[in-house]
Amino acid sequence: MLFALLLGMALHFLVEDPRCQPGIDFAARTALRLGVGLLGARITFDEVWGLGLGAVAWIAAGVVLTILVGLLAGRTGPMGARFGVLSGGAVAICGASAAMALAAVLPRDRTSERDTILVVVSVTALSTLAMVLYPMVVAVFGLTDHETGIFLGATIHDVAQVVGAGYSVSPEAGDTATIAKLFRVAMLMPVVLCIGLVFRGGGGAGAAPLPLFVLGFAALVVVNSAGLVPGAVAAGLSAVSGWCLVTAIAALGIKTSLKALTEVGAAPLVMMVGETLFLALWIGAGLWLGI
Repeated sequence: MLFALLLGMALHFLVEDPRCQPGIDFAARTALRLGVGLLGARITFDEVWGLGLGAVAWIAAGVVLTILVGLLAGRTGPMGARFGVLSGGAVAICGASAAMALAAVLPRDRTSERDTILVVVSVTALSTLAMVLYPMVVAVFGLTDHETGIFLGATIHDVAQVVGAGYSVSPEAGDTATIAKLFRVAMLMPVVLCIGLVFRGGGGAGAAPLPLFVLGFAALVVVNSAGLVPGAVAAGLSAVSGWCLVTAIAALGIKTSLKALTEVGAAPLVMMVGETLFLALWIGAGLWLGI
């Protein structure tokens, strides 16, 4: 996604060409929603419940609280409530994918594309940094493989980095981390739905209280949990989802001016570092309490 974003930003001049505008808009909206909806093919309820009720409840609470921390930081800081929800959701759920899904239901304004790109760049960088640092952190504290998997899966932002960090420790840690992460991905559906309902009076995309891609996501989770989706089909849908999301982030890069990003300053990164640290401390506290 990061390479697609940089390529898109290099082609920013295309946004001035009216012949390109329909395709850019289609990729940034329709392809995005299709990609998010197809994420549901990765998840089953049985895998999630295998983590244990205490861990599931604690991780879910961490998702909600991290979004609220982002909202509070946005309202009290220079970035605003919309950026707070966007950044908090990206950190809490699944990185760039969550940022783009939330951007699709939040009210649109003149800074919408800029905010989305800022979140994607920051959350991708933080996720890669966490992939390197967090396995060393859990080794210092002497966590078991199961506890390590829960910590890595519940705190690192993007799925790929979770997999990389988990399996660098052990196969058990990798399996547990992947399941914990997919539970956070499953939280995307209710979170996007709730935020869409809250912001439905804001106009634009936020006016739709029940986005179709959210319904599609939920339907795929249910069907996949029932064992009705063959493994090869689920893998294919997951691959299509990935390509749709990459296409969407490239389109958002095309629509975003590098000059506009440099004018924002350090505030977005500081906010997202704070949200990342809050989530890590919350999950760490839960493990210490024996979730």
